[in-house]
Amino acid sequence: MKFQKRPVIKYLIPCLLLLSGTVAAQKITKYDDSLVVSTGESSVSVNYKTGRLNYHFSNGVVLNNTIAYVNEIADGYISTSACRIHQAATGEFEDDFGKGTRIIVRHSGNDAGITLTQQVFLYQDHPYLLTNVTAVKGDGTTMDLETRDICALAVLPQEKAQLLQPGTEPRFLDVPFDNDNWSHILERKWEAGKPAFAGISFEFASSYNNDDFSGLVMGSLSHDFWKTGIVYRASAQKGLIDSLKIYDGAATADNSSLPPDYGGNDGTHDHAPHGTMKGKSVNSSTIYLFGGDTRKGFVEYGNANAVLNGRLTWQGGAPVYWNSFGVEGVLGYEGKMMPKDLVKIPEFIQTLTNFNKYSKPVISIDSYDQSIYTTSLLASFGKYVEKKNQQLGFYFIPFAKWAWKNNTENTKLEGTDYNLSDVVLRDSNNQPIWFKDGDWGCLALDPTHPAVRQFVIYNLKQVKAIGAKFIKIDFLTAGALESTRRYDHNIRTGLQAYNYGMKMLKTLADSILGKDIFITEAISPMFPSQYAHTRFVSTDVYSHMRDDEPGFPHYGSTEGSLANGSHLWWVQGTLWPYTNLDVAIMKNFEKNHDLTENEIRTRLFAMMSMGSILGDGSDYRDKLADERAEKYLDNKYLCAYFSNPKAFTPLKFADGETFDQQIAFYLPGTETLLSLFNFDNKKQFDITWRRADLGLGTGEYIIKDFLTDQQIGKIAKGQDSFSFNVPTADAIMVKLVPSN
Repeated sequence: MKFQKRPVIKYLIPCLLLLSGTVAAQKITKYDDSLVVSTGESSVSVNYKTGRLNYHFSNGVVLNNTIAYVNEIADGYISTSACRIHQAATGEFEDDFGKGTRIIVRHSGNDAGITLTQQVFLYQDHPYLLTNVTAVKGDGTTMDLETRDICALAVLPQEKAQLLQPGTEPRFLDVPFDNDNWSHILERKWEAGKPAFAGISFEFASSYNNDDFSGLVMGSLSHDFWKTGIVYRASAQKGLIDSLKIYDGAATADNSSLPPDYGGNDGTHDHAPHGTMKGKSVNSSTIYLFGGDTRKGFVEYGNANAVLNGRLTWQGGAPVYWNSFGVEGVLGYEGKMMPKDLVKIPEFIQTLTNFNKYSKPVISIDSYDQSIYTTSLLASFGKYVEKKNQQLGFYFIPFAKWAWKNNTENTKLEGTDYNLSDVVLRDSNNQPIWFKDGDWGCLALDPTHPAVRQFVIYNLKQVKAIGAKFIKIDFLTAGALESTRRYDHNIRTGLQAYNYGMKMLKTLADSILGKDIFITEAISPMFPSQYAHTRFVSTDVYSHMRDDEPGFPHYGSTEGSLANGSHLWWVQGTLWPYTNLDVAIMKNFEKNHDLTENEIRTRLFAMMSMGSILGDGSDYRDKLADERAEKYLDNKYLCAYFSNPKAFTPLKFADGETFDQQIAFYLPGTETLLSLFNFDNKKQFDITWRRADLGLGTGEYIIKDFLTDQQIGKIAKGQDSFSFNVPTADAIMVKLVPSN
């Protein structure tokens, strides 16, 4: 038997363990065959012989035998484990995130002459770690590399690698690339007797135990060049992922032969391969890893994104708004309200005292036809609503253009002298890319083209002309598509072009309109996130309870949006000041059936739980819509909350693909808010918590109905647990108020 030499502790770096509140240290230990750096939350080991890295987290999550690789255009696939020489070193560092210990692992000795350098950053004051990989050829000064596939962390069967997620109810979270097509976030589950699952998540993912939220959060922090995919495959063994790649260069085509959420239309929607990175060195995205309570891990992930990329803030009360889409539909060509009856909306809204109390309500004309709703008409209407102490909202699509397919060659892009055919992105066959196909379709535009800049200026000048202070921008994913041709040849990838376009749009908006313009993103990638104040959690929401409700669309329900939202609450306050769960409806959306009051309350409680701004899309010419708006939209407690909305923390995630979701959230504070949602039509939602689950003190608490402030129960002093029962197809929002 070969005995290992006694380890030598090189040095200790004091640091604060945030979760335990005790002082620990970053410990560096060198063995004959490996190097280990550990903190209270995690440890990373490097094997000198194989070059593989192991990650161990304090909650029991393990990543064993991980590698990195580059798939170089000329030289092919080069992995760290295929190199013959592995050199590891450590050192102290300081960056925008903080101070800590850095591991640098240099892998060399392969036939291609490529050196791969991995870095792992462990922080003193953060419970997460970061990693990346860089590749150079030769001495790194003379030869170029080119790749569209580089990976900072991979768990591969041929490397005898694995990700182990402890717990009795392990899950893997799979996230779509954008919020289009009503795509769902998936909670993948090991089920006895069923095949092991596999798939791809985009930008971030997590493994976790559904019983206690403990797991691993992983994701990219770099969103200026690469689209990041997280390809995974589960083993038949429960809680074991035997293949995982967090790789840069993801580009997937929609595939109508596959289910929508499993490759059908949940990916990047690309029509061409991902662009390449080319240079003396090529590098991956910076990858974030956090082991612990994934709710904390995702909040940390959002904040880390903001540190690296920035985020916008908003001064004053959160916007409240009315949006025309729920009445007028697309373009408004049916003339249901515009222009003759539109004045009735601001007239009614002016009567809602609490709705008007905290900020000027916005009247937003959505998805309109400029030939019907001219700039002069909207400018006149803007002056009218200003007299009502309200303001206008404006809608436009910066990186796409709806057009008739048989007439694109001669169609000009408004505000420019360019034909659409000059400005469009091109697929692998050099044909124009239709982001939304059909006789009346949506063409993807090149954000780097000067015509798109002119088009954005043209729209922003309209915003200024009508006096709007609220902008909704839509179909943004079109600008992030890969293309075989772009005006600016230095822009090599879809996300790089999108980042260029969004930065250009925000800079122009600041210049033309000033910085007090609120920007909300509708259909869009989640990242980059730093150019808007809010983003839709999901595609348009029509406010019916469930997607299978008779008389309603099979999409756009409150359940569908909140099921996604239960895994995205953390974006509010980290990526954006607020979220946007679209508008509430007081009676009916367009031609859909009437909603029940249960559905209206559930919708509003869902918006609250997500930290959403408050919007409504009702036709106030209808008496029932008026009455319900006075009862709900003008509720003084609800309006006070929406003046500064904060996202609740999940107590129970959505799980699985059933519509019978039972979800719960809480918002700690002087008065703790608790929201419970039962989308099951047959079973009551019975749930019990302990005080510690909600961070409550030991004293007595009065339970009050949120909307009425009436006492409906209490938690007695010394009573450790308490229960709630939510009827079928209903929701509850309560306040837990300490008793003096």
